[in-house]
Amino acid sequence: MDMLELNSIHKLRPLVGEFEPGTVCLVGAGPGDGSLISVRGAARLMQTEVVFYGSGIEPELLALLRGDVKRICIGGDLAHPAWPSDQLNNELVRYVMEGKRVVWLTKGDPFLFNQGFRISQHLAQAGVFYEVVPGISTVLAGSVMAGIPLMCAGQSGAVALASRQNDPDVSRGLNFGALVGMDAIALFMEINELADNCRSLIEAGMDPDTPTAVTQCPSMPRQRTVTGSLKTIATQALGERIESPALVLIGRSVAQRQSIEWFENRPLHGQTIVVTRMEHEAADLSGPLRLMGANVLCAPTIELQDVEDYTEVDKALRALDQYDWLILTSCNGVDALFRRLNILELDGRVLAGVKIAVVGTGTAGRLREYSIRADLIPPESVGDSLAEALLNQDMRNKRVLMLRADIARNRLPSLLTKGGALCNDPAIYRTVCPERLPEAFIEHLDRGQIDWITLTSPSCMVNLLALLGRERAKGLWSLKLASIGPVTTRAIRKLGYIETVEANPHDITGMVEAIRYAQ
Repeated sequence: MDMLELNSIHKLRPLVGEFEPGTVCLVGAGPGDGSLISVRGAARLMQTEVVFYGSGIEPELLALLRGDVKRICIGGDLAHPAWPSDQLNNELVRYVMEGKRVVWLTKGDPFLFNQGFRISQHLAQAGVFYEVVPGISTVLAGSVMAGIPLMCAGQSGAVALASRQNDPDVSRGLNFGALVGMDAIALFMEINELADNCRSLIEAGMDPDTPTAVTQCPSMPRQRTVTGSLKTIATQALGERIESPALVLIGRSVAQRQSIEWFENRPLHGQTIVVTRMEHEAADLSGPLRLMGANVLCAPTIELQDVEDYTEVDKALRALDQYDWLILTSCNGVDALFRRLNILELDGRVLAGVKIAVVGTGTAGRLREYSIRADLIPPESVGDSLAEALLNQDMRNKRVLMLRADIARNRLPSLLTKGGALCNDPAIYRTVCPERLPEAFIEHLDRGQIDWITLTSPSCMVNLLALLGRERAKGLWSLKLASIGPVTTRAIRKLGYIETVEANPHDITGMVEAIRYAQ
């Protein structure tokens, strides 16, 4: 767990309290989008030692877990049938009796159309201490995301929340006669049941022209909504290939969608974009893309490793007071610097006598996270711009330490050396190609379900092609490629491809904007 996570838990503790050992916490994850989990739910994930979760839980939520947490998937999709209730209950009790902090993480709310009530009964009978963290239900969140209020302020009436259960223990069907008298109905169902349910409502006396909407994947990038009437919506949903499970909203308020629809109007909604950055730094790019509606797949094509010999780096760090300038060219370089200082039992005070130059606002921002401010940030986020900014000063006989990746180009230290500087540029970390790409990325690529691939360094492109292999790499020809800057663009072209956009400015913000306005 890194310092940011520790600080986050510390700040949350007054709100969420302690997660005591020997406790089970039933956590509602919300409707699907990981960012909609509650503060307490997120805190419990960060504190737990064992987590049980279903197949529908988003990877972003599992990223909140510490590296040593035992993760147990209990299934819940066609490929992985859900565990029987008795098996889940017994395993929860087993781990908690060992004194573990245990989380059962479920989509939506633990109780609404869910098995949290039965699990709670079993835990209570077993004498286990437990707590329940509510989640935003898919039914309620789906109406908001579809731009359809179930009931507006100033109105009075009744709202029905209903679900067709695929549970063998549920023998009684829906009371359609009772639903007819409701002012609004939210019905969660399999899409193949839509026609029968609409027909049953009409036969029970509901006006066939009642406004109706059906939404797939509420709150997720794949959300799509179709509107019509009770008598037409089943045919429309079939024509639009709406998928299960679906949320059906019925009532006069459906007509409000035309004026307040927002979720599906975001600029990148429906676009699938691949982020090839390393997992720990992907959020800087994936976050803004998701806010604009994109479906983001993380497929890291670079891994960081220590260099084999730190002798030269350590010697330089212990003698920083003898340098005039320290150059950091990436966020990874900043993190590597402070990791190494910590190993050497040094801290930020050793930077007091040296000026610091960085390539780009992103690197400067990462430096500020360590409470250090850069003395020089060039106008463009490229090495040549930094070299020009430095050489505009008198660099003759100035001692420069540049901490870089093992495969970094020699152009920047070469330019500074020609300008009279005395450069030392040892590698402080090395980049390697991962063993494989995530299966989800490969599946999307093979199905033709990817629109963009983002490339933030030449290595991202080189390694991507190596990991894909010659045949599968042919699939990139039909995709749009986003380059972060001219160095990466040259690498893309050298490998026989053409970039769709190049970020300007050459940073993450520039890349997001370039993709947005290329639509």
